[in-house]
Amino acid sequence: MTGWQTLFKKEVLRFWKVGFQTVAAPVLTSMLYLLIFGHVLEDRVQVYGHLSYTAFLVPGLVMMGMLQNAFANSSSSLIQSKIMGSLVFLLLTPLSHRAWFGAYVGASMLRALMVGLGVFIATLFYAAPHFAAPWWIVAFALLGTALLATLGVIAGLWADKFDQMAAFQNFLIMPMTFLSGVFYSIQSLPPFWQAVSHLNPFFYMIDGFRHGFFGVSDVSPWISLGVVGLAWALVSALALHLLRTGYKIRN
Repeated sequence: MTGWQTLFKKEVLRFWKVGFQTVAAPVLTSMLYLLIFGHVLEDRVQVYGHLSYTAFLVPGLVMMGMLQNAFANSSSSLIQSKIMGSLVFLLLTPLSHRAWFGAYVGASMLRALMVGLGVFIATLFYAAPHFAAPWWIVAFALLGTALLATLGVIAGLWADKFDQMAAFQNFLIMPMTFLSGVFYSIQSLPPFWQAVSHLNPFFYMIDGFRHGFFGVSDVSPWISLGVVGLAWALVSALALHLLRTGYKIRN
């Protein structure tokens, strides 16, 4: 195997050895959201004029699980390696910054997709699946997990302790995820909050992903694809720069 493939395998084994915590637990959490919100709002909310609330909720929960776990995987791996001092062994290898980037982001995407698949399979008992445009599902699943995995790399490089990592996740990732339209359509919001929602890149990931299931969305999937693609290009450029310069890892 090449260098990046070895690091990729190491990262996959890292989360797979505790798969009950890294894969099964997020699936259970998503199911609790479905049971609670679906039970309370199923007969009170109808979306896009014809969709049941439970069917509308499923793609949002799948994408939310993928985004949160993509971020958690890369960020936790880097911060743990920094705090435990094991990151120095990677610095001794001739791996390029691109190899680091590919391995950490790739492993995080794999974990996220496994969680997403687990959530989707578990929700089959509650809502019949729809696949209006499968390629949009694939495109936004890959782009969304890549974006959050890359943000996780940046957060892991920036943070020096777990408190900083928790602040990054609790005050940035979590609010942007919950306010992205996972549990509601932004068309139900007042005009001001609709405008605010359009400033949240997470909204475009959720909305484009949901379009792949139902063929309807709050904005054009092409606009969503452009926003998410541009956001990933920008954060990837920053992450590669930080890795190339050894930001906070070559002290």
